[in-house]
Amino acid sequence: MSDHKQPLVSQFEPPHVSVRSYVIGFVSCLVLTIAAYVAAVSDSLSHDAAIAAIAALAVVQCVVQLRRFLHLGSEFKPRWKLAVFITMLTIVLIVVFGSLWIMNNLNYRMMQSPAEVNKYITEQDGL
Repeated sequence: MSDHKQPLVSQFEPPHVSVRSYVIGFVSCLVLTIAAYVAAVSDSLSHDAAIAAIAALAVVQCVVQLRRFLHLGSEFKPRWKLAVFITMLTIVLIVVFGSLWIMNNLNYRMMQSPAEVNKYITEQDGL
């Protein structure tokens, strides 16, 4: 009854990565950075469109870096790196949006006169 199982370490070997993959990632990030710069400095886009374009390019660049440099999603089962990344992202989003919510609430509560409060409400609600 010789049950020869492979050692646990061999299941978690890093994926094979080539220089070509790193070069593609680098060039992609470079192109995305230049595109974001052009969107920021050119007058061809409106203010809102430029912000949307820069945000979209940032998300795409984040995905490229996660796939090409951190090799997220290319590991074998179980996907510990992916689980840790999702947990970290959730915590960061809670901290960032919670902080923005608290600061916005404090900004509202620190106003002194009712005229400032009415002006703030009018500006925020677009009335």
